[in-house]
Amino acid sequence: MKALTKSELKACLVPRRADDHKGSFGHVLVVAGSRGMAGASILAARGALRSGAGLVTLAVPTSIQVTVAGHVPEAMTVALPENSSGTVRPEAVERLQQAQKDKDYNVLAIGPGLSLHSDTARFVLLALSHLPLPAVIDADALNVLALQEVTGSRQLLRSRAQGCVFTPHPGEMARCLRVTTEEVMKDREAAAEKLCAEWNGVAVLKGHATVIASGERRALNATGGPGLAKGGTGDVLCGLIAGLWAQLLASGRASGDLAFKAAALGAWLHGTAGDLAQKAKTPWAMTASDVVEHLPAAFAKL
Repeated sequence: MKALTKSELKACLVPRRADDHKGSFGHVLVVAGSRGMAGASILAARGALRSGAGLVTLAVPTSIQVTVAGHVPEAMTVALPENSSGTVRPEAVERLQQAQKDKDYNVLAIGPGLSLHSDTARFVLLALSHLPLPAVIDADALNVLALQEVTGSRQLLRSRAQGCVFTPHPGEMARCLRVTTEEVMKDREAAAEKLCAEWNGVAVLKGHATVIASGERRALNATGGPGLAKGGTGDVLCGLIAGLWAQLLASGRASGDLAFKAAALGAWLHGTAGDLAQKAKTPWAMTASDVVEHLPAAFAKL
């Protein structure tokens, strides 16, 4: 397994034409956040916005809508029904189904900061079952799936007509596979391949030398350093991959395994932005927001 070359990665970028409009580059729906975790939704949305996607909508619990709207003015927002704990309720799926009819989203990014509240867990399962969208599944959405019966999660994900990209860190991967983190770290490649086989999607096992596996293809990502070991950087990656995938789908200018291409390119850009932020801010002082701010320079390197 080797890293993709710059020429291979550049081929995953959707080219721009003079007569393009925002609809040419897709619409990302980011479903994230809860009371006390508004930042996760903001970072995911900012990752999607920096990806080049034409439109981004951020769906969050009602009580944090005003907060997140003020931090991502380029994104539209949708207020979702919430419980007394400030987390999403199951009936929010109906709200998103109606929004999908009105807005025609291309890719769903779900998980950052949602919580594991029983109401929200039910919502996640319903959303993955009833929203007919390709999905980048991250953070608490992964943890919800890991808490289900093995056959239940597998059946849900295998029955989806649209593809999935899973973005676990080693601890989440261990929970998803029902093994220890030590076992995951002993053979990261095997762990990624097992998840993509069992859950029928592209697995992005984050960490040093991120592994991207689709069943047919696999690659290592050589970018990214210890500065990325900060809360929020994974949320940025979730939104970034979703935005890149939306462009590949909406533009009609690419072929092949678009989920793998978006995941591999997203991992490289995210790692490169992290390297640039680390150089500018040091690995101690850089934050997830610094990764977002260095994404333009990362794109320029391609």
